[in-house]
Amino acid sequence: MFPYENLDVYKKAYSVNQLIYRLLKGKKSIPGYAKDQLGRASLSIMLNIAEGSAKFSNKDRRNFYVTARGSAFECAALIAFLHEEKEIPNSIFENASKAYEEISKMLFAMIKNLEA
Repeated sequence: MFPYENLDVYKKAYSVNQLIYRLLKGKKSIPGYAKDQLGRASLSIMLNIAEGSAKFSNKDRRNFYVTARGSAFECAALIAFLHEEKEIPNSIFENASKAYEEISKMLFAMIKNLEA
């Protein structure tokens, strides 16, 4: 087992990424550019957490977690926009929004701990 697989923040990012993947796979009305951006940003959260966990220095690890947190903000903004445009149902929007907020808070705490 890889170390990142034990991180709660990774598990949450993995789970919300599955939700977004299934949404984008089944939603033909969302424009391709928006699907691509949301898909890449969602994957970026998960992958930057994984890659950051492999780094030896706190500075390197922190940089990857900062990038992951930025991608969580990006996803939150995208799903809010798509929800407002009636492309995302309320249930998915609420679940994903909550998950991105929790991921952001968890990453923030991890980043602050690495700075100490």
